[in-house]
Amino acid sequence: MTKTTRRTALLMTLAAPFVARGAAAADYPAKALKIIVPYAPGGGADAVARILAQNAGASMKQSIVVENKGGAGSIIGTDLVAKAEPDGYTLLLGQSGPISINPAVYKSLPYDPAKDLAPVTMTNSYPYVLVVNGKLPVNSLQEFIALAKSKPGAMNYGTTGVGAANHLMSELFSSKTGVKMTHIPYRGTALAVADAVAGNVTMVFSDPVSALPQVNSGNLKALAVTSPARATAFPTVPTMKEAGYPEVEAVAWHGIFVPARTPQPIVDRLNAEFVKALQIAEVKDVLSKQAMTPVGDTPQEFAAFLKKDLATWKDVAALAKVSVE
Repeated sequence: MTKTTRRTALLMTLAAPFVARGAAAADYPAKALKIIVPYAPGGGADAVARILAQNAGASMKQSIVVENKGGAGSIIGTDLVAKAEPDGYTLLLGQSGPISINPAVYKSLPYDPAKDLAPVTMTNSYPYVLVVNGKLPVNSLQEFIALAKSKPGAMNYGTTGVGAANHLMSELFSSKTGVKMTHIPYRGTALAVADAVAGNVTMVFSDPVSALPQVNSGNLKALAVTSPARATAFPTVPTMKEAGYPEVEAVAWHGIFVPARTPQPIVDRLNAEFVKALQIAEVKDVLSKQAMTPVGDTPQEFAAFLKKDLATWKDVAALAKVSVE
């Protein structure tokens, strides 16, 4: 074999994986896809994944199966996708918790979202709602902060656990307002909200769906939402910015991810299909009932958001000295 022949053979060998991926992208999708939801069935993430799978699958003329892989604070399902074949057939319905919050609070994770996952699109976002017991003698965020400051350490706040998203949200609130309260962790938002109704905790940063019935009944008062704009579920409740605290702005979100190194043409195809699905009236209706706002951005826009989001929560976790083994 001549030197030229050997060089040609080597180049063909090195190029083979890229040629194969290009061919796979051209034929994509040739079989059913699956979306991994790192939570148990029945929650908000599950509802988002199923309505999007139904509509994006119909457009792609392939079924998209939703598989729930909950456990270990959503780490199990997220890691499964991070280590999956990067061929576009295994997707993740990611959320702010496992993607932005976990890396900020866990001392070690089996995956690195920045290196092991490729963002496709943010599907939807929703605010945290600051709620207090309905009998608390305050009717605005300013009044609540003044009351809390008059009794430093006497009030408390409920969360879904140490290192959870609403734990860090509460710590961000404390750092920007100067309010000092005691942390009471629970095993889920429903329990924290129930104890706020009972008056056992003073404040909870709740998701809109969990808070709305109790606010409508008068058992809780909603004082502010953390989104840039007012939430459709709470049209009369001011944003943190409107209430004078623009630094206490953050949203929870869901988004579609694929394993890193998935061919860009496949990422772009998935982006187009899921963004299109988010425009369908049926999808918008399901999201609206969950008090969620559809997004549908580009992979590049989503990546830029994620970089900023992770940096924010790392700073909050470090300042509050929040960590999980």
